[in-house]
Amino acid sequence: MEDLHELLAGPKLLIIDELGYLPLPEDGASALFQVINQRYLKSSTILTTNVGIADWATAFGDATVAAAMLDRLLHRAAVAGIDGPSYRLRGHQSQAETIRAGVNARVS
Repeated sequence: MEDLHELLAGPKLLIIDELGYLPLPEDGASALFQVINQRYLKSSTILTTNVGIADWATAFGDATVAAAMLDRLLHRAAVAGIDGPSYRLRGHQSQAETIRAGVNARVS
């Protein structure tokens, strides 16, 4: 596990996508904290998540670890909130409407 921490602490930029999408293993929040803490003030981290900041304690199963991670992540951070329909669903809906229009044109 220590090798993984060193590997994740090394890059100048670490991107963690979809954090909280899947449940973390029992010691996952602690391991993630260790990575965030090693990178704190030394390198950049981009994190995407659908979990709101207020829900981190519940999502990661440990309020203390969640607060410590947020403390380090939010210090000197830029937070960009994105609200709206899913990009993937929007593409699917557009494609479905095109197919529907083609089928309806043939029936008429």
